Amino acid sequence: MSEEKKNSDRHVVGILQCNSSGSGFVTTEDGEEIFIHHRGLGKAYDRDTVLVRIDGDGDGRGHREGHIERVVERGNTQIIGIVRNKKRDGYRISPDRRAFFSRVRVKDIEGAKPGDRVVAEITGYNARNKPVGKITAVLGEGDSVMGCLNGIIAENGIPRDFTKETLDEAAIVPETVSDISGREDLRDKLIFTIDGDDSRDFDDAVSLEPLPNGKRLLGVHIADVAHYVREGSALDNEAIRRGTSVYFPNMVIPMLPEQLSNGICSLNPDADRLTLSVFMEIDKNGEITAHRMAETVIHSAARMTYKKVNAILDGDDALSAEYGRLVPVITEMAELAKKLKNKRIERGAIDFDFPESEIICDDKGEPTDVYFEVRGAGERIIEEFMLAANETVAEDAYWAELPFVYRVHDAPDTEKIKTFNDFIKNFGLSLKGKTENIFPMDIQTVLDAVKGRPEERIIGEMALRSLMKACYRDANSGHFGLAARYYCHFTSPIRRYPDLMIHRILKEHIRGEMSAERIKHYTPITCEAAALSSMREVRAENTERAASDMLKTAYMRRFIGESFDAVISSVTSFGMFAELPNSCEGLIRCEDMQSDWFEFDEERRTLTGRTTGVRYTIGDQVRVTVTACNIIKRQTDLMLEDDVIGYGIPQRRGRRR
Repeated sequence: MSEEKKNSDRHVVGILQCNSSGSGFVTTEDGEEIFIHHRGLGKAYDRDTVLVRIDGDGDGRGHREGHIERVVERGNTQIIGIVRNKKRDGYRISPDRRAFFSRVRVKDIEGAKPGDRVVAEITGYNARNKPVGKITAVLGEGDSVMGCLNGIIAENGIPRDFTKETLDEAAIVPETVSDISGREDLRDKLIFTIDGDDSRDFDDAVSLEPLPNGKRLLGVHIADVAHYVREGSALDNEAIRRGTSVYFPNMVIPMLPEQLSNGICSLNPDADRLTLSVFMEIDKNGEITAHRMAETVIHSAARMTYKKVNAILDGDDALSAEYGRLVPVITEMAELAKKLKNKRIERGAIDFDFPESEIICDDKGEPTDVYFEVRGAGERIIEEFMLAANETVAEDAYWAELPFVYRVHDAPDTEKIKTFNDFIKNFGLSLKGKTENIFPMDIQTVLDAVKGRPEERIIGEMALRSLMKACYRDANSGHFGLAARYYCHFTSPIRRYPDLMIHRILKEHIRGEMSAERIKHYTPITCEAAALSSMREVRAENTERAASDMLKTAYMRRFIGESFDAVISSVTSFGMFAELPNSCEGLIRCEDMQSDWFEFDEERRTLTGRTTGVRYTIGDQVRVTVTACNIIKRQTDLMLEDDVIGYGIPQRRGRRR
């Protein structure tokens, strides 16, 4: 082999991902990860594209090791961080992102003051390879909740302000419905919405009526956003740039301007609205036997909430009297939803039906309460009806051979399923059959087995992590989790771009206008929309998760020194995470566990005391004390209550929540 060939084999190009400990990995195009020791980072920073020279194998986990020879392209255009006190040559910005190891030098702070969180544009690197830049935005006080939230939004690149062209287009959209030509008029039908108490945009409305053949006709009526947001318009370009609305406990960053999302596109009560409807004939067993789609106009009879529907179904006399004509329909809807769910479970769908965390904030964005919200029958009605509509529309599009955006969920990776199977063996459980040929029903069997047990939620979350992430594609490959052969997102065009995209296609299909020329037109567009929407969804989810973690940490600050019952949710080599009854989670570090020296068993995911033999594992119930909260790091620190007492840390009166 020539010396030139040897040298080329020892060099790779990839993107550097650093960690807070100082080392990192360079990920190449083919997915290989090259370990980089902190001494081998050279002049590179987190997210830079770099040229790596391979030094050898041997980080203990099968990774090749190397060092960075050259930065090919810088990967950071801006940094979010906190202004520090002035030095002789200017100010420093301490990055929120711990993987970015250097402060940014700025000469002026542009109206900010030390302690404020800001956005700093990186304009270059000085002779000592330190980043220099300028402040472009002030986000608020560094240790404030809103300052942290604004930082999370900016760090993830979520666009907040709409372009002038977008707002100009939104301004000329009519505020009321006038032209309904060519539409099926449903304004005399009993149609209404069911949403959360704090919802402001209503994508979907529902109806249910008996048919002469003994079946029931379920109508799912979705806002016809495509009528107002035309392909190639500024509104459309802005919608695909955002991909989805981003939701926080105290605010929403919408995909579309509020003139549309809360106005003409929202199915508000007592107002005519344009819709795209799916009508499904359903027999007494919950089987959909026929369907059709139509462009329609509706007049919502009521804006119902989940709480009101749940109260009516629980026998609330006052609400039943207030919404008298809706009560029989709501009761029938609840019965139908049960049948639809049973059909899904029978075919093998996974039902991740554990409570979700709810965060309540005041007008200033400060969290005032955190708790697990248990879903009721009202939530399940809408969930089942939307699932039915999404499946029905996807199957129709598939057999019509339309260019389309499907919601797909691939079968899980064998290694992840094996890891999950090894994990649940610690609880006396195992997956049936071979892990390389798993079925959704096999996972559901495990979830059923742990219902009501302390480890139920933790095993459910581990099961969820073992699955592939659902995404959008222009080709159908089914949905593993739902055990569905066809699936799409059709029901939320106000807040998701794929729904808006397929509405355009379905409207042409309904009108009989989907010619070979139009198929050729839409084919590349659906491919691009699917790829972009998948990326935007991940971005939104990461932002929402980071915001939730930060707000929970901010909420727990008021409980420093107080003790709670908790359940161990994860065990690592450096400690264990414990989840409180309110859904907040914190870290108990091994170094703070005073009763013994604890050793980590990676296979069993346990910590065992070397002298006492005391063992901690996932699902164990413990009593913990909150010792510190850092909202910038989004981290709550806990200690075992007995260790706190022995360590002499002041406590407040404990509580059990």
